Amino acid sequence: MAKKPIKITETVLRDAHQSLLATRMPLSDMLPILGEMDKVGYYSAEVWGGATFDACIRFLNEDPWERLRVIRKNMPNTKLQMLFRGQNMLGYRPYADDAVEYFVQKSIGNGIDIIRIFDALNDIRNLETAVKAAKKEGGHAQIAISFTLGDTFTTDYYVNYAKQIESIGADSICLKDMAALLTPYHTYELVKALKENVSIPIDIHTHYTSGLASMCLLKGVEAGADIIDTAMSPLALGTSHAPTESMVAALQGTDYDTGLDLVQLTKIRAYFMTLREKYIKEGLLDPKMLATDANALIYQVPGGMLSNLLSQLKQAGKEDKLQEVLEEVPRVRKDAGMPPLVTPSSQIVGTQAVFNVILGERYKMCTAEFKDLVRGAYGKTPVPIDPEFQKKICGDAEIITCRFADTLAPELDTLRKEAAEWMEQEEDVLTYAMFPKVAPKFFEARRNAKYGIDGARADQANGVHPV
Repeated sequence: MAKKPIKITETVLRDAHQSLLATRMPLSDMLPILGEMDKVGYYSAEVWGGATFDACIRFLNEDPWERLRVIRKNMPNTKLQMLFRGQNMLGYRPYADDAVEYFVQKSIGNGIDIIRIFDALNDIRNLETAVKAAKKEGGHAQIAISFTLGDTFTTDYYVNYAKQIESIGADSICLKDMAALLTPYHTYELVKALKENVSIPIDIHTHYTSGLASMCLLKGVEAGADIIDTAMSPLALGTSHAPTESMVAALQGTDYDTGLDLVQLTKIRAYFMTLREKYIKEGLLDPKMLATDANALIYQVPGGMLSNLLSQLKQAGKEDKLQEVLEEVPRVRKDAGMPPLVTPSSQIVGTQAVFNVILGERYKMCTAEFKDLVRGAYGKTPVPIDPEFQKKICGDAEIITCRFADTLAPELDTLRKEAAEWMEQEEDVLTYAMFPKVAPKFFEARRNAKYGIDGARADQANGVHPV
């Protein structure tokens, strides 16, 4: 066969620490190693998006836009990549098209090269605006297929979706296995079918939770995949990804040789090993998170969703109900049209399952988000929802059958007015749009850090300047 070097997307600066450390790696821990990472020759480095934005302003007191600009400056030779939730941007509700277009414009303007765009329901209508915006700005639009299992999710289902993805102008496709449900031979079959039916590159993204990720990547490579997602070994395995160095070594000397230098990777490994030890000492990294858990294959629940469920049950003093909740999740998911369990549908389905179990009666109380999911506000579910169930959950609320964003008026001007008192840069309106409750506290803290305590700001306003 002809040589086909495999490209590597490095996830250690985003999904790896999102999976293992609840997204708590600050920019200060990244900075010392960015120059060495830039020398590796990765296809791309995933550095932004997903939950990093939320964690920056909620927990780390960091401006996520400044984080992106600093990484861009320190990694001039590497394509930077982000994860984007389609019409939901990086938030948890659908936004109007003008907000989505502006977010894409600002992301690319601040340094992003590749935007990985996904929809939790695999509803192609929720991806079109972001793809067009990315292309308009000269970015690479990669669409991720939210992979899941169930009678509906056949190879034909994924092939048909991939054809739709190619038809709307995506530059590549990512097979996104957020819950570690892929098995090696299923990966081979699926990637082979995708390569036979679409001409754009295929990237495989899977997690190590079930212990199968490296084997899945290898079989995917043999089936024709072009790119694989990996994480530097100190923050690999467990709910994270297959180790970068191991996959590079496995492919070395073969027709798939990545061309990456293991000696250079060893320098980077040493740095992250020190960080790993620090995170374990600080209690940020629980060594249990690095263990293999075949329950992922049984309950089909992503690692992050599992920890959320446990946290909700602990708060209610019902930890002993975890098994019942895990058994309830597939039932709620079936009722709600079989959505893949990825943000935000994983949180919506999981929280509803918790309520059903704790209250001792199914759907006695429903969250607003669950009602929105059932009535079509998040998009078209993979399986039609029973109209009687819709009526029970939604009452007289309108059932949405069109693309939900078509019902939304442009909202950027309104958001700008609401955020006006805090804005120090154009991007702040987007931070506010996604997290209107958290962003003002962050903006206030940023202002205080810049100008000192409130009294100092008042003095400045009165023309009294500190020496």
